[in-house]
Amino acid sequence: MDNSHIVRICSAQITSVWDDPDKTLQKAGLFVHHAAVSGAALICFPEQFATGWDPCSDSHAEERDGTIVSTLRNLATENNIGILGSFREKAGSHPKNTAVAVGSDGSIHATYAKMHLFSPGGEDTIFAPGSDLGIFTLGPLTCGIALCYDLRFPELFRLYAKKGVQAVFVPAAWPESRMKHWELFITARACENQMYVCGINTTGRTPVDTYVGGSMTVDPQGSIVCRANDAEQLLFCDLDPEIVTTARETFPVARDRREELYHTLAGRRI
Repeated sequence: MDNSHIVRICSAQITSVWDDPDKTLQKAGLFVHHAAVSGAALICFPEQFATGWDPCSDSHAEERDGTIVSTLRNLATENNIGILGSFREKAGSHPKNTAVAVGSDGSIHATYAKMHLFSPGGEDTIFAPGSDLGIFTLGPLTCGIALCYDLRFPELFRLYAKKGVQAVFVPAAWPESRMKHWELFITARACENQMYVCGINTTGRTPVDTYVGGSMTVDPQGSIVCRANDAEQLLFCDLDPEIVTTARETFPVARDRREELYHTLAGRRI
């Protein structure tokens, strides 16, 4: 059987060394090596994993050629594996919460700055929102990037689906108190767009909140195909782009959308 179209991904459910990028990156290097020797084409880390996610801190903000991204690029090259991670990117007067997809050759394949900032935690007062999609290819798989709170906004995932994206990776710092929503939104976004959605969550207690992992991948039918518990771990999952294609062709929901009507109704005064 030809499995050349199968893409193995690894969700690295890691506990950050709080506010210490050097120690966390050293720790992450071990995860990267293990994922590579286990045949993964991409390893994904949680939101702002190098520092720990903090909506009210711009410490350790850096340019794209700073320590965090440079280390990820070196690790990718040394281990011949793609890496997805997010960091606090310097961008004018306010930093951006930016995810970067690094290829196995160390080149940057895509970046994505979080569009929807978590205003209940004050993230919108410290960070600037992004306004562009982050799309890259991983062998035969077309991929997109979202970050944590973005899961609550289906419009972003709809745009990715319209662009032909087959899998969206969502690094996150999703707290224990809202884990029911975590599973609900990942499942909904995957099923309604007939795509894979991979949520990569952090675990452990920080000064911001308590996290219990639960990283998961949901397939185009809305089924959870792999799920982590609350411990630090590497979660492997094989993604098949042909399953996405088949789902969209045999049950073509997208063609029944009425985009023009939606725009008309949205513009009407009530």
